[in-house]
Amino acid sequence: MGSYCEEMVLPANVLVSVPDAVDSITAAAVMLKGMTAQFLLRRCFKVEPGHTILIHAAAGGVGSLLCQWANALGAVVIGCVSNKEKAAQAVEDGCHHVIIYKEQDFVERVKDITDGKGVQVVYDSVGKDTFQGSLACLSLRGYMVCYGQSSGVIGPVPLSALAAKSIFLTRPSMMHYTTTRDELLSTAGELFAEVASGVLKVRVNQTYPLSQVAQAHADLEARKTTGSTVLLPDSV
Repeated sequence: MGSYCEEMVLPANVLVSVPDAVDSITAAAVMLKGMTAQFLLRRCFKVEPGHTILIHAAAGGVGSLLCQWANALGAVVIGCVSNKEKAAQAVEDGCHHVIIYKEQDFVERVKDITDGKGVQVVYDSVGKDTFQGSLACLSLRGYMVCYGQSSGVIGPVPLSALAAKSIFLTRPSMMHYTTTRDELLSTAGELFAEVASGVLKVRVNQTYPLSQVAQAHADLEARKTTGSTVLLPDSV
């Protein structure tokens, strides 16, 4: 909402103040992705030092932030990506182990890395193609956090599939974790603090003036962009 406007009128209770330490372009690029990472890591499943976690699409917008933040929290981070270029970014973002799923069986690699114990939590935005494998990667009482479905909708899941290891399954939405003003401010505040401190690096690799929005869409569709893309008012 509002991506193509220079000015908007909004209810004050849905807005947050951007601190001076975070510039407006970075804030625009990180807000949704970063707040998603915050509630996934800090509230949906609270990642703590010593946890071993698996992050699918580790070089993606949310995945990149999850890797950086989880590393800073003291977790052992396993990232799953599609190619060597994305693997290099995942390492840069703090992954201790990177799996190129087109070349390796990610379930077997996770078993090797964890000595067969599995991970405490899987953050999966891929959906249908990785769901069953993700379940197999979990430890006893592990958390399966499905926050996206880029490969397609996950079919019905029998409870017996979870009972084998007493698995917790959730399909969270950020909107349900920012239902109150206090939750919104707390989520955004922690995000901005991590950006300002340098824990989170936000890659804004393209900016376009609003008058060139058609070109921005064409470049996105042609996969010519990397990292975040931000539209700027023509006056900036």
